[in-house]
Amino acid sequence: MVQKGKKYTEVSKAVDARTSYVVDDAMRLIEGTKTAKFDETVEVAVTLGIDPRQANQQIRTGMILPHGIGKDIRVVVFAKDDKQREATEAGADYAGLDDLIEKISKDNWLEFDVSIATPDVMNIVAKLGKILGPRGLMPSPKVGTVTFDIAQAVKEAKAGRIEVKNDKGGVVHAPIGKVSFGSDKLKDNFLVFMDSLIKMKPPSSKGVYVKKITLSNTMGPGIKVDFVNVREVLKGFHLAA
Repeated sequence: MVQKGKKYTEVSKAVDARTSYVVDDAMRLIEGTKTAKFDETVEVAVTLGIDPRQANQQIRTGMILPHGIGKDIRVVVFAKDDKQREATEAGADYAGLDDLIEKISKDNWLEFDVSIATPDVMNIVAKLGKILGPRGLMPSPKVGTVTFDIAQAVKEAKAGRIEVKNDKGGVVHAPIGKVSFGSDKLKDNFLVFMDSLIKMKPPSSKGVYVKKITLSNTMGPGIKVDFVNVREVLKGFHLAA
């Protein structure tokens, strides 16, 4: 059995595991349950009422959060000629094709967070499926990383565009920022995330769609969020300029 540290045990006392907190209270608890010396990542986990075995109930998309996620995103682009130059000018960390494919396949080089490709080279990039796929690094049209609009895709990735997809248990996990963002910015990111996720409910999914929402920071306890309150807050939510 994993032993919890003294700091974790102490901050956990502030969180009632039986309570689903309203959004504002949950954000305050996120700040109050920080225990690490580093800037902890804040994550959301949402249990959905979908059947992950059904192809028409899969959740997979890309999202841009208004305040980013507080991470320097390394972007690689698979493209030819002019599109390589476009990628570099837009801020991509690496751009190429055969050279990149060889570096990844032979040297197991994976020093990047997002990969983007133009549609015309995907038949070549597909060779990397067994390497990039399990790590969530394979370009995909579903999340906007297979596109001819390379400049826009690179800019969005650098801004903190996140990939959102359900796991085998029907749970969606995603980072929504750092504890240092403060409760207001974290709240904005959380509400934009939830609004997008709610709108993605598959038509074939029946019954309760959002079953459970949990927020946590890297080293802190899970904080359950009241979905009824989330919907109420979203009705009057307007992102500050």
